[in-house]
Formats: sequence, structure tokens, C-alpha cells
Amino acid sequence: MTGRLFVIGTGPGNPDQMTPEARHAVAASTEFFGYFPYIDRLDLRPDQVKVASDNREELNRAEVALTRAAAGVDVCVVSGGDPGVFAMAAAVCEAIDAGPAEWKTVDLIVVPGVTAMLAVAARIGAPLGHDFCAISLSDNLKPWEIIEKRLRMVAEAGLVIALYNPISKARPWQLGRAFEILRTVLPAETPVIFGRAAGRPDERMLVMPLGEAEAERADMATCVVIGSPETRVIARPGLPDLVYTPRFLKEPAR
Repeated sequence: MTGRLFVIGTGPGNPDQMTPEARHAVAASTEFFGYFPYIDRLDLRPDQVKVASDNREELNRAEVALTRAAAGVDVCVVSGGDPGVFAMAAAVCEAIDAGPAEWKTVDLIVVPGVTAMLAVAARIGAPLGHDFCAISLSDNLKPWEIIEKRLRMVAEAGLVIALYNPISKARPWQLGRAFEILRTVLPAETPVIFGRAAGRPDERMLVMPLGEAEAERADMATCVVIGSPETRVIARPGLPDLVYTPRFLKEPAR
């Protein structure tokens, strides 16, 4: 008889944004596998064991967790945000797909969470109020040429775009290049939201037009949301601006 393998997300970092279902999974688990900062967010009991590892060891982490679950242990794999959005749920499924037969019998429970773009959107208004997509700017798992192609295509399609992994010390140029590409398609006044650490004490929300957007405003704790041509900014006296994308799209003139 196998154990259970829960895959959870801790949310964007605010403890209030971790779901009750995820907390129940934590309470039911014995061993925990995850990236250092994410697993350290959990308040574990003395009898619970955490095995932290580097952020680039996702597949190995998934394989070890599956091995333990197949041996009868109730295991929890921990992500930030939502585990199914650029996170560990896909790595676990990939491991099951390529792994031994006994891994396919493990009781896998993926628990939905709050991902960064939803937290940023809630803090700023409703920029995801119409059709949108999410793209990771990291080229660790896909070629940069594919990222550029997707940016052009979704901008031409009129989708709001949430950019994950926008910039890092190893990739300092890619967000700037993304802005260059989007400026060839979208109006200069298109709102860009730099949503850093949404819901945490060091939260910072900044809105500026695409024509003035600077890559240096972002870091790896930032989710960058680029509006569509329909996205609007509402100025409010004495209050932060609201950004929203209307639910209705007018049919273009023929």
C-alpha cells in the first residue's frame, strides 16, 4: 500500500494566502520536499521532516518524493504560489510519466493555490478581467526564440500577459528585450504593472506605460503584467490607481 503524495503551493508569501486545503495537506504529511525558501514558510511539528534542496533540482526532488510515497510514507512536495503554475506539479507528473510502474500507483493529490499573477491583479484592480496568458521569461527549459515568438503572437492576439521569472543576475537582459518586442505591437500607453512581493511586508506595486517601462524595476520576486490595448487605468484622488481590463471587447470596425 502506497502513501499519499500531496503537491501544494504556499501562495505568494503572505500566510493568509495559503489555502485551508494546503494546510490540511501539511498536517497530514510526514516528510516535506521543496526549495529552501518555500519549505521554510511551513510551521512543522517536531515529528515532521523537511528535505530542502536547490530550486534547479525539481525533477530529482520529485523522484525522491515519489520513491518515499511508493514506500508508504505520506509526503508533501512544496511550491510557492500555485503548484501547477511553473512549479512542482508538472515535475511530479513528468517523473511519474518516465518512472517505474509503482510510481503510477501513488495516490497523487495536487492542491490548488494562489499564484503570483492573481495576487498582483487583486492588489491593483482587475487587469486579468478579460483574456490573458502567463509566460515565463526563463530560457532554462525552452529556447529564447520560442519566448520571443510567443510574446509577439499573444500581443497581436490582444491578450493581457503575465510575465514570470522576468529577470535575474544570470538573465539581466531578457525583460528589456521583451519590452522591445511588445513595443512593436502594443500602444506605448499600454499599462505595465510591476508587482513585487504581493501581500508581503516588502510589497511594491508600480504602474507605468509600456513606452516608459524599465526592466530595472523588476527582480525575481516581481510578476510583470502587461495590459492589452483595452486595459485602462483609473486615477483616484488620494488613493492608488486602479488598473482593469474591461470584460467586454468591442467588435473591430470593418
